[in-house]
Amino acid sequence: MLNRHARGFFTALFSPLARWLLKIGVSPDAVTVVGTLGVVIGALVFYPLGQLWWGTLFITAFIFSDVIDGIMARMQERGGRWGNFLDSTLDRVADGALFAGVSIWFFTGGADTPIAVAAMVCLVLGMVVSYARAKAEALGFHANVGIAERARAARVGAGRHRLHRPGPAYRGAVFDVVPPRGRQPGDRDSADHRGPAPVAG
Repeated sequence: MLNRHARGFFTALFSPLARWLLKIGVSPDAVTVVGTLGVVIGALVFYPLGQLWWGTLFITAFIFSDVIDGIMARMQERGGRWGNFLDSTLDRVADGALFAGVSIWFFTGGADTPIAVAAMVCLVLGMVVSYARAKAEALGFHANVGIAERARAARVGAGRHRLHRPGPAYRGAVFDVVPPRGRQPGDRDSADHRGPAPVAG
């Protein structure tokens, strides 16, 4: 849904920044790495301390790197297996840190076991979705479907956790069960643009 209704808006919004980053010599891969580090720090430093509001604001600032690096790659007309591999792998690292941080807090100081368990379910299902997609595409099936892009699903999962309500955590599990909606050719982690999906063993 983000693809259809907001792609043009976010491209217009972040294109000047993407163009400036390329101008000063920053690569899409560097944006991917920095964005992942920001999400990991926010999730594993702020969340376990119970700072869900500030952690979410911190993480949101870096989540958009997943949009910016794609714009930069399109501007460079850049493709290749390495970029595809790096982006997809670091996405899983960031997602894992996000739900791990939520789990740590609600298993400890947050004292809300149902939310903690739901976050762990999201963590596990996120890994399963990645493996299932890679395996399916390795076998020749089309598995690039779903109801939300990663950035949107991550904002839903992170943004609602700060309210201390169990519902959003369970909704996060739904986003993990249904993999992200197919991205358009030219997106940062699109198999059409960056090379085929990694083959699962």
